[in-house]
Amino acid sequence: MTATAGFLYPGHSAEDDFPRMEALLRAAGADVRLPLVHTDIGTDAHRVDALLEMGSVDRLTAALGELTPHAPGAVVWACTSASFVYGHEGAREQAEQLSARAGLPASSTSFAFAHAARAAGARRVAIAATYPDDIADLFAAFLRAAGFEVVGLRGSGVITAAEVGTWGRDDVLALTRAGDDPAADAVLLPDTALHTAAWLPDLEAAIGKAVLTANQVTAWEGLRLLGHRPAGCPAMGSLFA
Repeated sequence: MTATAGFLYPGHSAEDDFPRMEALLRAAGADVRLPLVHTDIGTDAHRVDALLEMGSVDRLTAALGELTPHAPGAVVWACTSASFVYGHEGAREQAEQLSARAGLPASSTSFAFAHAARAAGARRVAIAATYPDDIADLFAAFLRAAGFEVVGLRGSGVITAAEVGTWGRDDVLALTRAGDDPAADAVLLPDTALHTAAWLPDLEAAIGKAVLTANQVTAWEGLRLLGHRPAGCPAMGSLFA
């Protein structure tokens, strides 16, 4: 039976990562579907007030009906900043409310990072963020609350998802290298507006360790909620290999 995880994605930036990841997984023999629908982004800004509004449950659930024809078995809020901005407990409440409204298991990209990093055996992590420093700090606080040691933290000062969505391979490689720390077990790139699905093996080869990216772990989390953990797909990075 096909494992179908549905995703609520804010606006339009790097949503094409999801059909790419579905194709990579299916090419590796995994019977999965990763349908995605868009939520109203509101104000495109990596700013606390804008992110709190972007992640409001009413705004998220307005798009749930568009997922219904795909018959997903789980749903994930495919946004890191508009989940961790609520803090660890607030993000948990957000996911629980989404689950209750959807009638399905639910999660968010923030929890996807925590679950994926733990599954990858990473306890000390470095963050290579596109965000301004104050927003990157909030992600670090979320991870610490989830039990991780944050040994490196780098923000890039980018305000909008629209700008992040224009970054190419060289930009993402540079961000990964700049955000690495010798003490880190893995480097985390926490922005679903950032294209990464085409370059996951390149990112890990560049620094010689696990790299977890927002869209990658979001797909992994959706499948985890279904009890489906495809392996043998090195094109999706060591998390899936």
